[in-house]
Amino acid sequence: MTQLGFFVDVSKCSGCKTCAVACKDAHNLPVGMNFRKVHEYAGGNWKQAADGSWTQDVFGYYVSLGCNHCSGPACVKVCPTKAHHKRAEDGLVVIDATKCIGCGLCAQACPYHAPVLDETAHKMRKCDACFDRLQRGLQPICVESCPNRAIEFGEIEELRKKYGKLAEVAPLPSASKTQPNLVLVVPAQARPAGDTSGTEY
Repeated sequence: MTQLGFFVDVSKCSGCKTCAVACKDAHNLPVGMNFRKVHEYAGGNWKQAADGSWTQDVFGYYVSLGCNHCSGPACVKVCPTKAHHKRAEDGLVVIDATKCIGCGLCAQACPYHAPVLDETAHKMRKCDACFDRLQRGLQPICVESCPNRAIEFGEIEELRKKYGKLAEVAPLPSASKTQPNLVLVVPAQARPAGDTSGTEY
């Protein structure tokens, strides 16, 4: 089975949120609903040594994140109507709106907070990797819109061969929870998943 996934170069992400805005616009999402979010994680401080000199361990970076189309998706496991399912042909995790009852169990289970409630339709929605664009041979809108070219999308094994296998960084959870189809390149000052020395903004 082909498994599609995302690559995010955290060291290139400037936190501009163009990806999130482009996604919101392309999917005509209402205020308060986002399929892609940009997480900011920062911390550290300046410290004065006994000799009067100053040192610092300040850090800060941004992580652009949508649905990771996980290999062990928590949303699929908890969905009582099987509306959430993983497509055999490309590994994308999608929601069948005809089966969704809007109960929100998927949103509670997902450690990445990908599913969101459409309060008008009373259905859960989330990133589907711009499936309509993929059918036309286009890339997801977040990939196309990123001014720093920090996001890529494609076969996850190809992305891992190119960039490595790192799939977690603070403030994200451990990749062992759901096996996200995500590859990250992070800056030197990045903190590991589970780190509590910083604050998520």
